[in-house]
Amino acid sequence: MQKYISYLRVSTQRQGQSGLGIEAQREAVRNYLQAVGGQLIEEHIEVESGSVRNRAVLVQSIARCRAERAMLLVAKLDRLARNVAFVSALMETGVEFRAVDAPFANKFMVHILAAFAEHERTLISERTKAALAAAKARGVRLGANGHRLAMAHKAAAVEFAMALRQPLIEAMHAGAGTLQQIADELNHRGHPTREGSVWSPAAVQRLLRRLGLRTAAMSI
Repeated sequence: MQKYISYLRVSTQRQGQSGLGIEAQREAVRNYLQAVGGQLIEEHIEVESGSVRNRAVLVQSIARCRAERAMLLVAKLDRLARNVAFVSALMETGVEFRAVDAPFANKFMVHILAAFAEHERTLISERTKAALAAAKARGVRLGANGHRLAMAHKAAAVEFAMALRQPLIEAMHAGAGTLQQIADELNHRGHPTREGSVWSPAAVQRLLRRLGLRTAAMSI
């Protein structure tokens, strides 16, 4: 029987303490194992940004996979990283890994998915910087601390939005075409907002704009 070690990651300490995001990942892993079989022997949880490469828990997870001859299992590819070089380095360790959201992806496809995610992160970062520059041009005074806080807030919002990109697209592919329908679908799938509340059409619209996505009909 194939042995698995799951690696679950959230981006903020707040999410780590509240369990927001972790339970959804855990449920995805659970459903995958029920479908394909196998034994989950360990679960590792890390609270760290996806842009950070030196992640102690991930390193430990890989070492445990080697020792137990187990496969590393993640709910989503972006829980590993949104950096092509990082994914390449992981592949070179020789540890087999599987992303539940792309279970049949070969190494070539994993590189493509990671490259797309990295490019998307770059675009969102550029839009964030442009928005701050526009605010400054309008006379908004951020100040040193204000600027750092604004950047930290934007970065956290971007991180959260990118983590929801795949569930959002899945909801739209499932037939959710209006803001209300998407909100209902995200709530039904157990994805809370960044504040831990239920989705509303206005919150969905902000999420779509942050990701640069549109629905077929942007109505409520």
